[in-house]
Amino acid sequence: MLSILMYFYSTHARRPRELLSVCSFDVTNVKYGAKPNSDIIKALANAWKDACASTSASTVLVPKGTYKLKEASFKGPCKAPIELQVKGTLQAPQDSAQLSKPDTWIEFSYLDNFTLSGGGTFDGQGHKAWLANDCHKNSKCTSIAINMRFYSVKNSLVKDVTSLNSKNFHVNIIGCERLTFQHFIITAPRNSTNTDGIHIGRSIGVNITDANIKTGDDCISIGDGTKQLTITNVTCGSGHGISIGSLGKYQKEDPVSGINISNCTLSDTSNGVRIKTWPNSPSPGTASDIHFENIIMNNVGNPILIDQEYCPWNLCNKQVLSIYQAL
Repeated sequence: MLSILMYFYSTHARRPRELLSVCSFDVTNVKYGAKPNSDIIKALANAWKDACASTSASTVLVPKGTYKLKEASFKGPCKAPIELQVKGTLQAPQDSAQLSKPDTWIEFSYLDNFTLSGGGTFDGQGHKAWLANDCHKNSKCTSIAINMRFYSVKNSLVKDVTSLNSKNFHVNIIGCERLTFQHFIITAPRNSTNTDGIHIGRSIGVNITDANIKTGDDCISIGDGTKQLTITNVTCGSGHGISIGSLGKYQKEDPVSGINISNCTLSDTSNGVRIKTWPNSPSPGTASDIHFENIIMNNVGNPILIDQEYCPWNLCNKQVLSIYQAL
């Protein structure tokens, strides 16, 4: 009787793994041919294409190891929930000129029920780009690549991955709904130029929780049209702190509302929490229903700052007051 029960258990224990293997798309599989220390752009694109077409939940796997990746676009809609599991390190080209889009390394777009996970690292290799960045004195400076762009991504989760040394912003979130970042790590040196950690704009219901962000610019920046944003248990520093804005630079910006920031720690940052708006705004705008709660600050330059004359590098007219309202 015991042997029969053991056989029954072991048979059923194997079946979920067998089902999982059917829907797992390993880029190092012979079909895709990815190899460490080589460019996996084609292997990853082909694995994603097959997984996205699957009518069952699927996983694209990048195993441990270091892989070159010229660029990637993970585009939906897909036919079922899909996960990209990066366990290794993906390295961007050091020279942005190799990219098809000079402002984008990796893009996720038009996805629903998507998960990015695995404990791996997205290495933007930004040191060369930081030295060449002249945007502080040139309003027509060359576009520089963002590590990860999320556009029109809904009901999705990013967890347990690292963005390292992006050339520009680490993460840019536009037009997304109910997108969560959990146990997300961002690392770049204090002197890395314009390397905002996470920038959110025109999105609803974004959640950032249990993240650790060390960078050369804003740890998190909140742009126009951001609504119902929750930031909690985030450790920030070095960097410029957590910023709402800048706002009011462009025509007809969408209102910002429902911002909840709590239980965060900022250390060795130039600012703590701030709201920044441009003077001489081309049209009025509002930022309302904003809550900061239980924020710990250590060695912070300006703990709380409302700046309505935000004018980096003196590229604006401070003689005309901002007409953007923080309510």
